[in-house]
Amino acid sequence: MIPGCLRDALIVIDVINRFDHDDGDALLRSFRDHLPQMTKAISDARAYGVPVVYVNDAAGRWDGNAPAHVRTAIENGRGGDVVQQLAPMSGDDVVFKPRYSIFDGTPVASLLRDREVERILLMGAATEGCVVQSGIDGRELGFKVTILAHACASPDEEVERIALAYAERVGGIRIA
Repeated sequence: MIPGCLRDALIVIDVINRFDHDDGDALLRSFRDHLPQMTKAISDARAYGVPVVYVNDAAGRWDGNAPAHVRTAIENGRGGDVVQQLAPMSGDDVVFKPRYSIFDGTPVASLLRDREVERILLMGAATEGCVVQSGIDGRELGFKVTILAHACASPDEEVERIALAYAERVGGIRIA
């Protein structure tokens, strides 16, 4: 994030997580490994006045009650301590998504265009699925896209490496 260059937005993908799925243990380990970089990316964005937009799986709850989703993940999930450190703050936007991409079936593109965002900085989970798919879709919609790989989590490092290489070489996405 460089103040005064492009109009940026930091998109935080799928960090409100209970880690109660098949690869939840591996994903939680990756979150723990990347937690310092993840929290730094969020705090840096806030410090520079870059909008922070959380886009998360709805986990079957479509009530739009973001504080309840966060509370449930913290109190009933396996990684509540991690989620607590990454949780949205007052002033952050929270959007729920039905699929991998943050753009598929959501108002995220409209939200970004209303704010005249040119570049999206992506972080979160899982790198090889939701993050890369969102990056590819973002490029198709005309946004400049950077994936903050150091602030992403994945249950499988090898698959993550392949996905990031694909995103960079084929998708034209900047990997930082």
